Amino acid sequence: MTIKVTSAKPLIGSVVHVDRKQLLTEDVAKLTLDLLEDRGVVVFPQINVSDEEQLAFNDRLGTRVNFTTNVPGGNSATPGIYKITLDPLENPEPEYVQGTFFWHMDGLISKIPPPKGTLLSARRVAPKGGQTEFASTMQAYEHLPAEDKVDIENLRVVHGMRAALRGVTDAPTPEELARWARSPDQEHPLVWKMRSGRKTMLIGYTASHIPSMSYPEGRALLARLLEWTAQPDFVYRHYWKEGDLVIWNNCGALHRVIPYDKHSGRTMHRTSLAGVEEVA
Repeated sequence: MTIKVTSAKPLIGSVVHVDRKQLLTEDVAKLTLDLLEDRGVVVFPQINVSDEEQLAFNDRLGTRVNFTTNVPGGNSATPGIYKITLDPLENPEPEYVQGTFFWHMDGLISKIPPPKGTLLSARRVAPKGGQTEFASTMQAYEHLPAEDKVDIENLRVVHGMRAALRGVTDAPTPEELARWARSPDQEHPLVWKMRSGRKTMLIGYTASHIPSMSYPEGRALLARLLEWTAQPDFVYRHYWKEGDLVIWNNCGALHRVIPYDKHSGRTMHRTSLAGVEEVA
C-alpha cells in the first residue's frame, strides 16, 4: 500500500494521497484517527467516494450519528447522509446552512456529546465562494499566554441557536423562533480538557454569554478568544474540488464556509462520528 502524507500548514491540516480502493483498510483508518488527533483536519483530494463508501469509512472510524434529522437535508435519499445545499427548491429553511457562514463547532447546542469528527465530501462546488475554513481551538489554547489560560480556566459558557443565527436575521419571525426552540440553550465549560489530555475552547458563534460575567464583559471575552483562534497560524482554508473528502476533529477545531450564491448548485454530503465523551 502506498500512502503519501503532507502538511497543509505547519500547525493544522494533513493531506493524504491514497488509492480509493485502499480507503477502507485498517491502516488508513488508524492513520486518519491519529492525524485527526494531532493535526485536526485530514484531506483526501478528489478521492470521489460514493455515499456508501463515505458511510463505510465513517463506520471504520467510529460510530455513526446524524444529529440534523429535523432540518432540510437531514433525511436525504441515503440514510445517515446530511445533504448540505442552499438550493431553494431543496432547502426551504436556509437559515441553518447560512448559520455555517460563521465560526462554529457542530453539536454544542444538542443534548448529545459533541460529534467526535465530521466527514464532508464535495459533490458539486460553487464557481465563487464556498471554501471551508478550519481553526484549531487546540492550537489556539496551547499558544495562549499563561495569564489568559488562568483567567478562563474555570469559566462556563452558554451556547444557543439564537446566538448561532444572530448573523442570519435580526428580526426572526415567530415561525423561525419556534424552529430554533427545538434546540434549547446548553451550558458548557469554556475550556474543555478531553480524555486525550489536550484542551480545547468551546467558542464560536453559538456561544451566547458567560453566566459569571456581565453580558458585555463576557461577550467581549468571547470575541477576543475567537479573534485569537482565527489568526492565520491556526487556520486552514480548503479550496474544494469535486470529489474531495475532508475530515476534521469537531471537538478541536471550529469551521465555517465562505458565503456562496444559493443558485450555485453547491452540494456537500456530510456524515458524522458520534461523540465518545461528554463535555465535563
